[in-house]
Amino acid sequence: MAYKAFHCSDTRRKPATASIKTRLSMFMLLIPLLFVGNALATEAVKKVFIVHSYEIDHVCGRPQHEGVVQALKDAGFDGQRVSYGVYAMDTKRRYNTPEQIEAQAVIALQHIEEFAPDVVVTLDDNAFRTVALAVAEKDVPVVFSGLNRRPESYVTSPPWIQSRQRPGGNITGVIEKIHFVTAVKVQKNIMPSLRRVLVLSDTSPTGNALTAQIREELEAEKLPVEVDFFITDSWEEYQQAVLDAPKGENDTLYPVALRLKDEAGTTYTAKEILSWTGQHSELPSIPLNFAFVKLGLFGGAGVDFHGMGLQAGEMTARILSGQQAGMVPIEDAERYALVFHLQRAGILGIDIPDDILLAADEVYRD
Repeated sequence: MAYKAFHCSDTRRKPATASIKTRLSMFMLLIPLLFVGNALATEAVKKVFIVHSYEIDHVCGRPQHEGVVQALKDAGFDGQRVSYGVYAMDTKRRYNTPEQIEAQAVIALQHIEEFAPDVVVTLDDNAFRTVALAVAEKDVPVVFSGLNRRPESYVTSPPWIQSRQRPGGNITGVIEKIHFVTAVKVQKNIMPSLRRVLVLSDTSPTGNALTAQIREELEAEKLPVEVDFFITDSWEEYQQAVLDAPKGENDTLYPVALRLKDEAGTTYTAKEILSWTGQHSELPSIPLNFAFVKLGLFGGAGVDFHGMGLQAGEMTARILSGQQAGMVPIEDAERYALVFHLQRAGILGIDIPDDILLAADEVYRD
């Protein structure tokens, strides 16, 4: 609550003693109100620091960030009740060696210490591993979004997590569940003749985690199609695999290679990799992130990264409202979006059934 001071003037002359006595009495009465007002104003402003593993405008990071902010706004934490600090570690494109990632974490931690937030939000695994675990040791609550590895695999002493239902420490958040089985089933409904899916991944921490999650989903539920894996960190090998795919028996691509390097050492991230894939592949590609469809992929069921950010933002709001982070259950990303690129479908000669199109969350036509 904000207080505004008003100054009143009266041109009529009064006895000086009465005027001074009256004004002094009024001032003494106002003192506690002013202190209460200032306390309320200070208490109402919460501070949230968001750490991106990505560059600031990354196709995976930006929608999560916007989801967090939207959820806090919906919970009543608008611009007058919350202030934000942001640091983009840029560990996908620029600072992607272990040493560089650690150096970026040091910078992020310095900014966090200066900002003194009430809650820290981390996006993706690099920020969680190098920043969140360090922040939580200092009794600052942390909410993660888009964690790809199993949270239990991040071992600390003492353990930061007792169970997903009741973490018990200073950390909670949203695991990036990619809904791979669901995505393939949707593709099978569109393409009844679908026999094989080729997963294209890399060996980065995120790539390994995504590959592991796909394998876990396949172990839990049998699919009516075969799934092959092609894993590389080479841009040239990735390109050749995409170009060669039509010569085999694969019918659909599932590209989750989000960091590749060419022979000259240039790094390619999601935007370049997936735009090239959409332009050069003769096969439809299912998107990991539904926003990838805008880059030229065919479409289907993909993770709603904005929705994942909303979940993390809702958790953040609960913590800002007084709940302990360790009492907030860890969640899987709940929502996937159904998105299609009609121009790409036309190039591939694929007719998407009307009932599936009507159920789509988004349809791009050019």
